[in-house]
This record gives sequence, C-alpha cells and structure tokens, in this order.
Amino acid sequence: MKVQVINEKDLNSLTSVQVVKRDGNVTPFYSYKINLILTALDADAKTKQSVYMTLLEALINQTTVSTEKIADLFVEGLINADHEELAKIYRDYRKHDEEAFAEATNPQNKLEQLFDRNSRVVHENANKDSHVFNTQRDLEAGVVSRALGLRMLPGIVAKAHLRGDIHWHDLDYSPVTPETNCCLIDFDEMFKHGFKIGNAWVSSPRSIQTATAQMSQIIANVASLQYGGCSANRIDQLLEPYAKLNYEKHMKDAEKWIVPEKREAFAREKTKKDIYDAMQALEYEINTLYSSQGQTPFTTINFGLGTSWISREIQKAILRIRIKGLGKEHRTAIFPKLIFTVKRGLNLNPEDPNYDIKQLALECSTKRMYPDLLMYDKIKELTGSFKTPMGCRSFLQGWTDPETGKEVNSGRMNLGVVTVNLPRIALEAHGDKQLFWEIFQEKMNICKIALDYRIKRTKEAKPENAPLLYMYGAFGKRLKKTDSVDEVFKNSRATVSLGYIGLYEVCTTFYGSNWEHNKEAHDFAVAITKAMHDLCAQWEAEEGYHFSLYSTPAESLTDTFCQDDLKKFGRIEDVTDKEYYTNSFHYDVRKHPTPFEKLTFEEDFPKYAAGGFIHYCEYPNLRQNPKALEAVWDWAYDHVGYLGTNTSIDQCFKCGFKGEFEATARGFKCPQCGNHDPATCDVVKRTCGYLGNPQQRPMVHGRHEEIIHRVKHMNAGMIKNAAEFEQHRQMDTKAHAHITGDQI
Repeated sequence: MKVQVINEKDLNSLTSVQVVKRDGNVTPFYSYKINLILTALDADAKTKQSVYMTLLEALINQTTVSTEKIADLFVEGLINADHEELAKIYRDYRKHDEEAFAEATNPQNKLEQLFDRNSRVVHENANKDSHVFNTQRDLEAGVVSRALGLRMLPGIVAKAHLRGDIHWHDLDYSPVTPETNCCLIDFDEMFKHGFKIGNAWVSSPRSIQTATAQMSQIIANVASLQYGGCSANRIDQLLEPYAKLNYEKHMKDAEKWIVPEKREAFAREKTKKDIYDAMQALEYEINTLYSSQGQTPFTTINFGLGTSWISREIQKAILRIRIKGLGKEHRTAIFPKLIFTVKRGLNLNPEDPNYDIKQLALECSTKRMYPDLLMYDKIKELTGSFKTPMGCRSFLQGWTDPETGKEVNSGRMNLGVVTVNLPRIALEAHGDKQLFWEIFQEKMNICKIALDYRIKRTKEAKPENAPLLYMYGAFGKRLKKTDSVDEVFKNSRATVSLGYIGLYEVCTTFYGSNWEHNKEAHDFAVAITKAMHDLCAQWEAEEGYHFSLYSTPAESLTDTFCQDDLKKFGRIEDVTDKEYYTNSFHYDVRKHPTPFEKLTFEEDFPKYAAGGFIHYCEYPNLRQNPKALEAVWDWAYDHVGYLGTNTSIDQCFKCGFKGEFEATARGFKCPQCGNHDPATCDVVKRTCGYLGNPQQRPMVHGRHEEIIHRVKHMNAGMIKNAAEFEQHRQMDTKAHAHITGDQI
C-alpha cells in the first residue's frame, strides 16, 4: 500500500482558515510559520509529517481556530512522532515568550534598567541629555509608559514589537497618551488671528522681532504637546509682512529726522538690522529651549522661495547666523534644521536673481552641514505639491480641502509610524523568494493592525488635551472643546506611516553583498517598496486616512533590529555582523560610490516612499572647494527631491583643529591632540535626518558603528575644480545608467 507523503505545501489548503488571536484579532492561517518552528526544533522528516498530518486532519473543514488550539495540535503532532522532548522544548519556548512579555510590561523592571543606566535606554534618542533632571524625569515616565503601552496595544502588535518583527515608534509616549507625531505648524493662521498659551492671549505681532519671539513660544509648546518634530514652511515669506511693518515704522522715523534722498537707505538698513537680530534671537531661543520631553525641540525651518528684498534679507540672515555659529566658541547649531529650496529660474543658475543666496547656502553647508536642500520641481513631482517635511523627513502628500477647494499644507500632521524589519523577513526566507513574499504579507497584516490602532487611539484625544494644536490654530483649524479631533485627521488630511529599514541587507541575503550594480537585485529592492506603497494606497482607499510609505530614519532602530536578529540568527556576514542595519533604501555606507553613483542608485525609491525620505552624500572638508559641492547639487536637481550634505566640520578648541575627528570605541577624538572632552570640542555628525553631537549626547551602539563606518563619496584630492567634477559626473552617469536601464 502506498503511504501518503505530506509536506508543508499541503498546509496551504488551510489558508482559508481564520486564526483568532488571544486579543481577538483575526488573521489568515500562515502555514510557513509551522515549518519555521519545525526547522528551529531541528525536526526530522517523520516528525514534520506527523505535525502536518495532525494539523490537516483537525483543521481541513474548519473556518476558524484559536492560536491556543494550533499550539495544542502542534504538540500533539510532536508526541505522535514520539518526540516528547521536542514537545517540551516547544512548550518551554511558549512559556518563555509569555514570561518575556510579562517582564516587558512590568514597569518596575523597566525602571531598574533605567536606574542601572542601560545604554540602550538612556541613549535611545541622541537629542536627549540623560544627565539633566528634566530629561531624567522624561526617561522615568517613558519606561513606565512603554510597559503600560505594550499592555494597551493589540496583543499581536505588542508581541511582534517585542520579538523585533516590527517596531511601534515612540512607545514612551504613545499609546498611553493619544498624542500626534510630527506636524507643519500653521504659523500664518496663528499670527493673523492670535492664539492662547496658558493664561495669556497673544495678539498678532507688529514687528519681526515679536513674530520670531512668538514662533519660539509656539515651537516650545507644540513640541511639548506631541512627540515628533515640527516645521515652519517658507519662513522667509511667512515673516516678510512683519519685517515690512518694521520698515514702515523706520520710514516714518526717517520722514521726521532724515533728508528725503537718504530716507529709503536709512529705513532699509534699520530693517536689515532688525531682521538679523530677530533671526539670531530665534536661533538662540530654539537652542536654549527644553520641551517637556527633556530635549531641544526637533525643529525644521524651510526658506528660499521669497523674492522681495525683505525675503532675501531673511534668507541671508538665516545663513549668516548659522555660518557664524553659537556662542563665543562658534559651535555648530544642531537646531533648527535648515532646509533651503532650490528652484530653476530663481536660484539654481548664475543668471537667476537669487543665485547669490545659493552661493551663501553652499558656504554654509561646507562649514555647518546645513542647509539640506529641497529641489522644488522634484518635490512637486514626488509628493504632489511643494512643502517642507514635518520634522526631518516625513512628507505630506498634496491635499485640497474639500470645503474650500484650496491646497493645504501647513496645519497638517502625522499620526505615527510603525516600521517593519525587512532583513528578518529575508533571513527567515533562507533564499526562497516565494517564502519571502508570504512572510512579508503576514508582517504587513500586523503593521496594518498596528496603524489602525494608532489612528483609533489618536482620535480619542480631546481638543482641550492640546489646546494650542486643536483650538488655537497650530493644526490649521480651531475646534471647540466638544468637537472631534478627527476633523483635522480624516479625508486624508493627516498621514499615518508604514516604515521600513534594511533594503541593503535584504538584497545581500538574496544576492550577496555587492549587489548594487545587479539590475535584478535593484529591481527586487524597488519591488519591495512598491508592494508596500500599493498596500498603503489600498488601505487609504478603504479607510479614508492617508497611509504613507516612510523611509524610517532608524536612529536607534538601526541598532535594535540588528541586535534582535543577532540573537535569533547569529553573525551573518554583511548582514548582522556589522551590528547595525542600513537606513531605508540607502547605499551601503562602507562602500565608495561617487555622489552621482549613490544618488542614481537611490533615486528610484522615493517615488514609492514619498511619505518620508532623504538622500545624503559623504564628503571630506569642502571649505576650500564649494564648487565641487555645487556640481552635485546642480546634477541632483532633476534626480532627487531632498538632499543632505555630510562633511567634516568637527572642531577642537584646545589645539584649533578643524576637520574630521577620529572615531574610537569611546567616541570621537581630535586627531591632532587627542582631545575628546565635549567641553572643549565640537563633534557634529548626521544622526539620521537631523544632526547630532555624539560627544555631548551619546548614541546607541549600532548608530555609532554605522557612523564610524561611513566612507567618503568623494576623496579630498579627487576633484580640483568644478569643471573636472562635471567631467567625472558625466563619466559616472554613463557608466551606471544600466542600474535603471534608462539613459540618464
């Protein structure tokens, strides 16, 4: 008699069975998970047969089944194969999993980690100084909130987060508090109509100095009412009317005291001084603020599109103040993040009217790394309208208010991010692409449950929980106490983001570590982002909220996911052995592409991940050669929407060294005198989207490893002038056109 042979593919007949999780969520039956467990148990073929047969016989005619029942059937199959010891191992694993969850949701355990100064707790955010009291209070509250938040999350989401399959961002704030993530503050609405902070009603400003003072007050309060970054869009145009009031006042004074032919010059000079002082005050105020989270507010300001003489002066003041630096030592300011808009016909080329300001922006970037750039036409193409990101990289999509028919950007926000661990999916697939997509679909289902809960929980806020946001204009509308906050979220006005990390490691798993010039590998990476994008579009159509694909900055997550997978899979060459994962779609930081090669490789991804992205290139000290940087900027204009400059700007105040500090296991030290004291040196690195100072505020281990492994995309002696740089650019674009299959 022929014996029937059963294998894991036969379990696919159970895909119509719905699995009821302990928290009540329902998912499809994913047969691959059974085989992953059997492989982990090192089960032989006979044992696998027994488990498959037990499951099939019990479930083939079922429509629903509980996770507990599946576990019991799995154990039954092991025992039927005379493997009591494997059944015990499996039971012990499940017991350990439950104990780990109980430990993670115990606030006392998390507090003990904090008091022991566990580095992954105290250094999770490079913008937090864990030595100061207000940050310590925030960290104490945060570890308790994480434990409570895990209990509040759907069980399937909480356990996926703890296992490292996905990451629920900002668990120290959400979901315990129904806060929003990041936003574009509607300063224009607030300035025009006034607003209330605490007990004080603040009226419309009558000068640029008052306007920037109000901005700092608004930023401090918004940063304390949400947990992500906040941005000011087109700040030069925003502040222009208030600087004009200064000018009009000075003209009136001039009419009294100045001869007619000198009145205009007098008023302009006085207004320029007012503008400079106001922008300098804003810079200092932001850098001396602490939000309620114990950190400098993550603030971004965008400028560059203004054309009047007042707007031009505001732009120049922002750049000159940043070039000068903070304090008597002229340190590099970390905040606000500066973003300069480049636009063809305005400032891109020498014949453009604001080209001189672009030259000032170049000087600033070579000395202070900022400003980053927004390429006007490309941003419109990618996101549907022009606007600055919320915080460091989260982009809104073009949106028209159905009530007014007007395009709206300022006053909109993001409700939060959930990130998927893509490298883990690839490692679990063991080279099987079909299995990769099966696991991918299951993780996407968990992400959807998580994002739905983010929306649901955030909608539970009341306008009076955050009056400045909901009732006094920061979010663009003025709700009543009895209104639903959903009024500013629904109809795709807000975004909620699906994040991802580690495309480099995914393709390394399938194609080896040198896959960047392999078209099949590159197409696979793009296909993954497209699949996530398409799911986001499907979810939006179903629910009416804008699900966006977000290239996660992964400041600490680059460490967390990799550490989780080191424990699960061991040291795998060029994947986990680096001890960090690569951010989003970025080129491997250890390799030596030219800037054009790197950007050509990356430019296909933001069209699908338009909900959040940034490109950057690594350079040596560029102070003597800004034209080389300009050649990259000019080429990038038609290729990428958002570009950052990473260059060597470290300073030692003991010996006077300026350049690149030497990376060590303890941090960074001056290569000339060995100084590493944060009091007498200024070390500035791009943490992710924002800059950070790792000497003053250390980062988690994985992020430190990623930073010290970054190599330059242009050697110091490689390019002598812009003409030679352009020659290299043309050679590189021709050589690497095969990456996309198109003529570049």
